[in-house]
Amino acid sequence: MAKWRDVAESAPEFAALVRESFESHKHKTIATVRKDGSPRVSGIEAYIVGDELWFGSMPGALKARDLQRDPRFALHGPPVLLGAGDSAGSSGGDTKLSGHAVEVTDRDRIAPMLAARGFGHDAFSESHFFTADIREVVLTRIEGPAMVMDLWRPGQGLRRLERP
Repeated sequence: MAKWRDVAESAPEFAALVRESFESHKHKTIATVRKDGSPRVSGIEAYIVGDELWFGSMPGALKARDLQRDPRFALHGPPVLLGAGDSAGSSGGDTKLSGHAVEVTDRDRIAPMLAARGFGHDAFSESHFFTADIREVVLTRIEGPAMVMDLWRPGQGLRRLERP
């Protein structure tokens, strides 16, 4: 697994494009694994702060309980919403990340992340905070007539797939 720092260090141009796409909208979608093994899809906010990808949830949220029990997740952001007159090429693409969530309970570690995002200490209020051990990052976009998928995995670097 890898931290965001690993993505940024091994493929800086890719990481910059992913970050631009990822941060173009506040809301993301996360998939977690329910107790019975079926998927759960939820809205979430996620941020790249320093060397790590952070996300969290309200106290006792089902997605947090899912991640505490089974840390696997897939995160999609931003949702690309096109109007009737828009082309898929007008978007910077969309980002998908997957990996394992690592719960962070140390307030001293959480405080700098909250401060960097402009949140006050009241955001602690028993919320759940996680960082990501990243297994895969994919940026998908349209370039000319082709759909282009740039894929990064730890230890494998960056790969490009194109579909006409």
